[in-house]
Amino acid sequence: MVKEPGKPRGKMSSYAYFVQTCREEHKKKHPEASVNFSEFSKKCSERWKMMSAKEKGKFEDLARSDKVRYEREMMSYIPPRGSKTKKFKDPNAPKRPPSAFFVFCAEYRPKVKGEAPGLTIGEVAKRLGEMWNGTASEDKQPFEKKAAKLKEKYEKDVAAYRAKGKPGAAPTAAAPSKAPAKVEKKDDDDDDDDDEDDDDFDDDDD
Repeated sequence: MVKEPGKPRGKMSSYAYFVQTCREEHKKKHPEASVNFSEFSKKCSERWKMMSAKEKGKFEDLARSDKVRYEREMMSYIPPRGSKTKKFKDPNAPKRPPSAFFVFCAEYRPKVKGEAPGLTIGEVAKRLGEMWNGTASEDKQPFEKKAAKLKEKYEKDVAAYRAKGKPGAAPTAAAPSKAPAKVEKKDDDDDDDDDEDDDDFDDDDD
């Protein structure tokens, strides 16, 4: 996603500050060494898990300060003219279906929370991501099949929603032959509306 010019930098989590510190330490100790991102991330994650609440405190303080900074800057931020604004969403419109990964998360999130009730939302999401990445392709198939069924249902619901929500979209009685141009022009306009609806559904859950 392209960042809008002048938009405040996003707020950082406590863990992100910790990883940033680890990266700076590594650069000082090994200025010429290249970093294996996967291995580096794994080591950071292991270190973070072993740290006490007191040791994590300074990073959490940094995250809180950054959140205040972000919220303050967003209050005075005005999007540039002509920038894409979020369109109105009809609450009755069908909801975009979850991906196979989100179906997996819905099933395993309670288990992860039960095993480690002290985890934050971000930490639970991170652990679920690690579990998914470590799941074999054949074990992912039940979740992919369920997601495919939900997508199929969603597409049917969208078709029904559009047919119901478009007054005048159903075929009308034969119009007088004297004004074909006007009838065709109206249909063109309706097609334009359909394009806009497609945009609405593409924007969901982004």
